[in-house]
Amino acid sequence: MSSSAMPASGSPTAPGTPVRPRDRRPLLLLLTANVVSVAGNMLTLVAIPWFVLSTTGSPARAGLVAFASTVPVILAALLGGPLIDRLGYTVTSVVSDGVCALAVVAVPVLHATGHLTYGLLLVLVAVSGLFHSPGETAREVLMPRLAERAGTTVARASSGYEGASRGARMLGAPLAGVLIAGIGAANVLVLDAGTFAVSALLIGLGVHERTRRSERTAAPKPAEAAKADKGGKGSALAAYRAELAEGYRYLVRARLLFSVVAMVMVTNALDQAWSSVLLPVEAREHLGGSVGIGMVSGVFAATALTGSLLFGAIGHRFSQRALFIGGFLVCGFPRTAVAAFLPGLTPLLIVSAVCGLGAGVLNPIIGTEMVRLIPERLRSRVFGAVTSGVLVAVPLGGLLGGYIVQYAGLRTGMVTVSAIYLVTTLSPFVLPAFRAWDTAGDLATEEARQPVGAGA
Repeated sequence: MSSSAMPASGSPTAPGTPVRPRDRRPLLLLLTANVVSVAGNMLTLVAIPWFVLSTTGSPARAGLVAFASTVPVILAALLGGPLIDRLGYTVTSVVSDGVCALAVVAVPVLHATGHLTYGLLLVLVAVSGLFHSPGETAREVLMPRLAERAGTTVARASSGYEGASRGARMLGAPLAGVLIAGIGAANVLVLDAGTFAVSALLIGLGVHERTRRSERTAAPKPAEAAKADKGGKGSALAAYRAELAEGYRYLVRARLLFSVVAMVMVTNALDQAWSSVLLPVEAREHLGGSVGIGMVSGVFAATALTGSLLFGAIGHRFSQRALFIGGFLVCGFPRTAVAAFLPGLTPLLIVSAVCGLGAGVLNPIIGTEMVRLIPERLRSRVFGAVTSGVLVAVPLGGLLGGYIVQYAGLRTGMVTVSAIYLVTTLSPFVLPAFRAWDTAGDLATEEARQPVGAGA
């Protein structure tokens, strides 16, 4: 059954449950905060690699910075699910954005005063990465709840959420290229810190967790966690481990979800090599500088936004499996293949426009399917497990991309990424889990019916 035919929370409303009046303001504020945060991230994604390349001239060092910024993201995603449950989604998002604002603004401040070393830069990008992931996960878990409060479906809310993100990338990337050319990469980071602060204010002042908060605290717990509640500090740690393990056990058992995570894990690593090393070096050598990065990223984001909007309007009419596979085939390998064999801005802009359309349908599909496949009581834990899974190879993407370009050349790097991307996106044709796409929600139904203490 399509998730669009279900209530926005992903589970049916019990008979006799009072219907709350619609309130779209929290969802709109969440979307706005996400737009601001993503636009700021685009400034950083363009500014940091360019800053490293312009100050060191080393693709390998740019790759090492990408490595340092993404390893903490994985650690936070691995360990953060139960912590998000304890702190609350709003608090997690606000604290995450606040710390990221301080870490990002420290880079230009220390650079201006002459105290920014390469090692300190690695530390600051690591701190930003460590706190960024929990906030992103918290907002993602909030989205279906706020969609229910707004009286819309998860599919439409997910499409709007992703469309807003794509729109922010569309505007943020070209703006980053122009600003870097005009005021310098270090000063652009000051603006990024401001976007984190604005996002924190929007969530903190306008998004309150009134929906089903009691359900989260009263949700069935795994047997290990229920026993551990009777103890002290050591037992609390045991409970935390039990809740963490519950999310990962569910992910491993959900074969379709696990296969999607494995596939996205590989492509995310390749995308990191592209955005943090290959595209900046290509821009420096063939695209005329940082403005070229902004144009390529902006065109990709613009057509990705179009793809997201088209999915929201008519995507439910088509097979989600077919859209997923087709989107992946279009969005990845053609970009690096064209860059490898047809250097120059025009060919890359054309292929980026096509790739963006394919990419635009992917996240709404994945977001909707995650709500369909994961029972609500486990979402923060499983979402954290999913986030860590899709990001686990990202640090290696930037690191290996940097060293391949440094020692084997840019074209070799482009061809390598293209070949691996193509093989990965063909995998759904041979993996059995993808053949059971429409029936994969049975595990979520079974899990939602588990009695208290039954665990995963």
